Amino acid sequence: MNMPFPRTVASIVLFSVAFLLCYCPSQAARAQAAQPADHYRKTQEYLHQNQPDLAIPELQATVAENPGNLEARGNLGVLLFFKGDYAGAIPQFRAALQIKPDLWKLQSLLGMSEKRTGDARGARKDLESSFPHLDELKVRVETGLELIELYSAAGEFGIAASLAAQLRELDPANIQVLYTSYRISSDMAKDAMLSLALLAPESAQMHQAMAQELVRQGDFANAIANYRKAIATDPSLPGVHYELAETLERSPNASDQAQAEHEYRSALAANGFDEQSEYHLGKIAAKQGNLQDAYDHYSSAIELQPSDADALGGLGKVLFAMRKDDKAISLLERSIQLDPTSAENHFLLSSVYRDVGRTSDAAREVKEYLKYKKIIETLQATFKEMRLPPPKGDSSNVDAR
Repeated sequence: MNMPFPRTVASIVLFSVAFLLCYCPSQAARAQAAQPADHYRKTQEYLHQNQPDLAIPELQATVAENPGNLEARGNLGVLLFFKGDYAGAIPQFRAALQIKPDLWKLQSLLGMSEKRTGDARGARKDLESSFPHLDELKVRVETGLELIELYSAAGEFGIAASLAAQLRELDPANIQVLYTSYRISSDMAKDAMLSLALLAPESAQMHQAMAQELVRQGDFANAIANYRKAIATDPSLPGVHYELAETLERSPNASDQAQAEHEYRSALAANGFDEQSEYHLGKIAAKQGNLQDAYDHYSSAIELQPSDADALGGLGKVLFAMRKDDKAISLLERSIQLDPTSAENHFLLSSVYRDVGRTSDAAREVKEYLKYKKIIETLQATFKEMRLPPPKGDSSNVDAR
């Protein structure tokens, strides 16, 4: 994993000072007094001149003459760490922590150094001990990422996933954290698939898992075949009818698409609280022009899940087609509050506003529609390349009354 910490010498100095924030001025004064003036002066000069390689020998000389100098130990360890001399940094960090055990950032760097020198057990202990006490976001996230690597290497994917979720809460826009979360999920899926294949290769669950993977690869024909094998093996397998229905609906084959409605109804028969099947049946009915059926299914979906933005938008679209503008506006506004990224619902709401003469509101919604349409089109290109389902809010589904 690439270290995201700063690499310039000036930044290293600041970083080392940050590690020793708890080291009060009186302690620093005593350390300087105990440190030969010439070594201290040269250390400061070399650091300010961005010459850490020359500062290191001065700090080493200080440590040799005064092993209890916390400031020299800590800064020497930091400089050696950023130089890549992890083996040399370890004894400096350990000595500093013996003097002052609550230097959590130093303990974090000690754990990272141990990890890079092959001491996984020591690294895990020090990183786990320091992680809860780290206040700076960047340092805490990096420490967590290092721990995740250790957990994953040990096959402890559950612990790794839990920590990844914690890091996503801490820093939701961090690209490395997002990628790490993706990798852990992939590793967990592969591990579970392997275990399932070994324990129950002909089970309904194995066929269901194979179907899901085939869908991800865009192989709808074989995915559908495996879903049907799963149903034949265990007709009561939870969720299988809904998953088959979704796959049939996404298939490029028109005859497959025509069978989706039957499977959604089977899913609903198996589970009367299957809100998503109600939603999809509403969508199919609306596409067929059966507005009353669409209204009934969307309404049932909202009864089951009042905060389903898609079902609210679908019902709003049906009411718009029924010329019930006031009710359509209310539902579409609520849908957009729940999911502001829906290009389709922004477009529909702009149309209803225009119908009732609210031109400025309509213009605002058109701007929002165009903004999210552009984002969705970018995502569609990426999803298509990865053979993944299109993102929600596909702007190609919009139409006017």
